[in-house]
Amino acid sequence: MSIEPKAEPTGNGDESTTTVVLAFAANALIAGAKTAAAIVTGSASMVAEATHSWADTGNEVLLLIANRRSKRVPDRDQPLGYGREAYIWSMFAALGLFALGAGVSITHGIQELFHSEPATDFGVAYAVLGVSFVLEGISFRQAYKQLRTEASAVNRDVMAQALNTSDPTTRAVFAEDAAALIGLVIAFVGVLLHQITGSPIPDALGSIFVGILLGVIAIILIDRNRRFLVGEEASPTLRAAAVEALTQLPEINRITFLRMEYLGPRQVYLVASVDLVGDYAESRVAHTLRELERSLEQSPRVVRAILTLSTPEEPSITV
Repeated sequence: MSIEPKAEPTGNGDESTTTVVLAFAANALIAGAKTAAAIVTGSASMVAEATHSWADTGNEVLLLIANRRSKRVPDRDQPLGYGREAYIWSMFAALGLFALGAGVSITHGIQELFHSEPATDFGVAYAVLGVSFVLEGISFRQAYKQLRTEASAVNRDVMAQALNTSDPTTRAVFAEDAAALIGLVIAFVGVLLHQITGSPIPDALGSIFVGILLGVIAIILIDRNRRFLVGEEASPTLRAAAVEALTQLPEINRITFLRMEYLGPRQVYLVASVDLVGDYAESRVAHTLRELERSLEQSPRVVRAILTLSTPEEPSITV
């Protein structure tokens, strides 16, 4: 038996890995180009953008580790599996974005406000910003495409899916790439105003604004990972599918308790109290429950299932 809402995609994480690898390649190229441009031009906004891209590049490495370690199969030491490692490593990535990306950008921008020097070679900055926008757009398109497919499956918009998906790596890439595209626009405006006015202040302010943007994104990502680490209840769609699947089993009469908690990307821990059909002897009840648990665990989503008996007076769960 498989617990699957008709359209909530399962997947094995391969698409998430592709999304992260593409983001890593794009950010590594962009970071190198922005660093060279920052050195040549002396632009504060370009320094902030280079810092941002290096932070993102490092984050992708952490996200790849998150994907790899969370896929390990359950063993004796961890019978519920290692899925939550995805949230731990994604948390590290979000903290890095906050400390390195936001912190350095804001600090450098403030320093430039008080000890600023005019930038030069604006054409280099514009060229690098343009190429960076294209590369970031390609990476963002992959993350957006993955989220859009998942969002349409569960009748959500893309933003809601980005916030609620159990896959932290896709959420991180989507958020970071969106922030990168907005940051590039901010940097472009800062450099342009610097060139037009001759004052480095707009450029320095651009660095500060980029840092604030990264800080907001990092805080959102930290909060979402925190929620899944503490224990996030499965989506209503998945919960409804579980209730439907359980009640369709011929051995189960009704359900009085159900708890489904995410253990990792697309992985849940299911605990339910059920009322069995008929009046079984104790040994037969035990065997029946174990068989039902094994049946539930055939679903790629369910890492572990625990079933207990309901008393006659307990109310039934309805969808």
